[in-house]
Amino acid sequence: MSTRRPYKQHKKGTPQFVMLYNWMIDSEAWLDLKAQPRALYLLIKRRFNGNNNGEIYLSHRDAAQLLNMHRNSIGRYFDILVEHGFLKQTSRPHLGPSGVGQSSKWELTELSVNQRPATKEFMRWRKK
Repeated sequence: MSTRRPYKQHKKGTPQFVMLYNWMIDSEAWLDLKAQPRALYLLIKRRFNGNNNGEIYLSHRDAAQLLNMHRNSIGRYFDILVEHGFLKQTSRPHLGPSGVGQSSKWELTELSVNQRPATKEFMRWRKK
């Protein structure tokens, strides 16, 4: 009998990280992005926990505060990421049943959602 520990037991204490694939970074859409939309994308991807794609919450105010930007300028960067095909908005901001505001929900197109394959819309993006 072996006294080795199971493989999965070693992974419990590993820190979380954000992984960017080389094929995504080399895409024409990524190379066209400026620094601010790239930083916003990293912030959104950081909130992805492995099974919440399509349900990632991030409001404009929270993103602006975390990126040290003005809240009126951050909306343009969300729009740029949607135009380039990196993000999809799955639900718009609205008032919840108790009158408390609910922020937008986002989907990362590089990852699958509910056993539906990833769309990777940014790979089809071309500069006009």
